[in-house]
Amino acid sequence: MADSKKRYYRKNVELFVLLNKVKLWPARSGVLHGIKTIELCGKYAVITTHCGETLRIYNSRNSRAARWLRNKWAVKPCKACKVPEWKLEKYSKTFFDSHYGSDLQHRE
Repeated sequence: MADSKKRYYRKNVELFVLLNKVKLWPARSGVLHGIKTIELCGKYAVITTHCGETLRIYNSRNSRAARWLRNKWAVKPCKACKVPEWKLEKYSKTFFDSHYGSDLQHRE
């Protein structure tokens, strides 16, 4: 992919908005799963990954998943999800800053 620009997002964005934008889910084992669908159910959401896992998550800015996405602690892609290389490259060029970047509010 020729697009190699850096992307900046606010550090304290809501988890659901961030997941809709990034379309990646960090598992506790350190594996990045590709998100197929996100169904919002109030404070909760049901996420279905490309490898068939279904997760029910709570919308929290300080959750483990939100922290792992911001700090990029999960870097190994899931082999069953087959996350494309361009998506991993785009994620690696994404930065989170507390005073600079898009807050993704206009995307909801």
